Amino acid sequence: MNKGKETVWITGASAGIGMETALLLAETGYQLILSSRRKKQLEDLSEKILRRYGTSVQVVPLDVTERKEVEKAVRGLPEDWAQVDILINNAGLAAGLDHLQEGDINDWERMIDTNIKGLLYMTRSLLPGMAERGRGHVVNLGSIAGKEVYERGNVYCATKHAVDALSRAMRIDLLGRGIRVTNIAPGLVETEFSLVRFKGDTRKAKDPYRGMTPLGGRDVAEAILFAITRPPHVCINDLVITPTAQANSFYVKRNS
Repeated sequence: MNKGKETVWITGASAGIGMETALLLAETGYQLILSSRRKKQLEDLSEKILRRYGTSVQVVPLDVTERKEVEKAVRGLPEDWAQVDILINNAGLAAGLDHLQEGDINDWERMIDTNIKGLLYMTRSLLPGMAERGRGHVVNLGSIAGKEVYERGNVYCATKHAVDALSRAMRIDLLGRGIRVTNIAPGLVETEFSLVRFKGDTRKAKDPYRGMTPLGGRDVAEAILFAITRPPHVCINDLVITPTAQANSFYVKRNS
């Protein structure tokens, strides 16, 4: 590891926003710890980063919903990687799109475990070190669904409202500790998000982006980079980013 470069831990790094953030931050010169459940994809991404930028990456296959696994991963970091300066809580998902009375409880638990508990497990494991050093940055990937509730979004919206609330709570609890907290709330982003929500149904997965140009993972990655590169006295508390064709969760201008 090159001394003097900040270390960033990105969860959910094997695809989408996480992968694009990893590539952008590697290009910018950060040292990266990359996590997701998909080891092969992480290893492929690590090799790509090494080829392009000559930067070594620490690959940590991890299911953030497993508290003991998270704690073990943090304890098991090599000594020269153990000082994590920036945590990007990107791991998250939507599962299903049903009215509450028809919802799949397994989907609910999966979203709650990943979007809320996984974020908390990672943050709780890394914050003490940041607090001890008197500096650090936690970036939480929320959603426009954390600002508004839409039909059939129920539990997903609830989990992202929790991310929004936790981000604001962290800012208060960490005040005076030199630690910044940023909530990034994207609108429509075309990644694997809809494919996961619709459980592999490629036709349904394309429907949210019909007749408009959605954000890409790189767009959100650039917003994250902006937030973490502000001077130490500046904290971007909350950043909502949508496609130009989307005003909020309800209003989207489509061409057809």
